[in-house]
Amino acid sequence: MRRQFTGWPEQAMDVLWQLQGEPTHATREHYRADREHLVRQPMIALLNEVADTDPRYEDFSVWHYRTNSWWWQNQSAVIRLGRKIEIGLRFSLDGLRIQGAWWYPDPGHVDMFRKAVASEGSGRELSAIVEDLRKKGYDISGDVMKRPPRGYPTDHPRTEMLRHRSLIAARPLGCEEWLHTPEALDRVLSAAADLDDLLTWLVRHVKRTA
Repeated sequence: MRRQFTGWPEQAMDVLWQLQGEPTHATREHYRADREHLVRQPMIALLNEVADTDPRYEDFSVWHYRTNSWWWQNQSAVIRLGRKIEIGLRFSLDGLRIQGAWWYPDPGHVDMFRKAVASEGSGRELSAIVEDLRKKGYDISGDVMKRPPRGYPTDHPRTEMLRHRSLIAARPLGCEEWLHTPEALDRVLSAAADLDDLLTWLVRHVKRTA
C-alpha cells in the first residue's frame, strides 16, 4: 500500500525562506498556494499516518497561517491526548521539532498535578520519567514558580517538580535529508514513543474537572 506521506519537498524550504522577516501582504498572497501545497499539506499527511498507528492520535489539528508572520514561517500542529495534554509538532527552516505538553491548565488541574507529584508512588514515577527524557535530550520546561507552593515542605524531595504549573518536554528532531523522505514519519513515531510515558502519566493524574 502506498504511503500518503513522502516527506516535505525540498521546495518547502525555499517557500519558508521567502516568508522570513516581515513579509508584506502581497508576498504572503504570492506564496500562499505554494505554502499550502508544499508545507501545510505534508503536515496533514504526516499526522494522518501517525493517527493510523494508534487511535489515541486521531484528534489532531494542523494550523492555518493567521495574520502574524510567525504562523507563516512555522507550520504547527497538535495531537490531543487529554484535556490540555498534547503532542506538538513544528516544521520550519530549523527543521522539525516535537514536544509533549500539559499547559494552559483548567482550574483545579494544578492542584491535581501537585498532589500526584507529592504522592510517593506517582511522584517517583514522574521523576523517573522526566529524568529519562532529559537523558534522551529533551528540554524540560513550563510555567515554574520561583518558590515551592504553599502547603508543601520546602525540603520535599520533588520540590522542583512541585513548582511547575505546566510541564513541557521538547527537543528538535533535526533538519537533515530525512525530512524530505518518509523517514520523517518514523522519526516522529520514535519521539512520540519517548513522550508516551509522560503523557500517559499526565492523562491519568490531571483529569477533567467539569
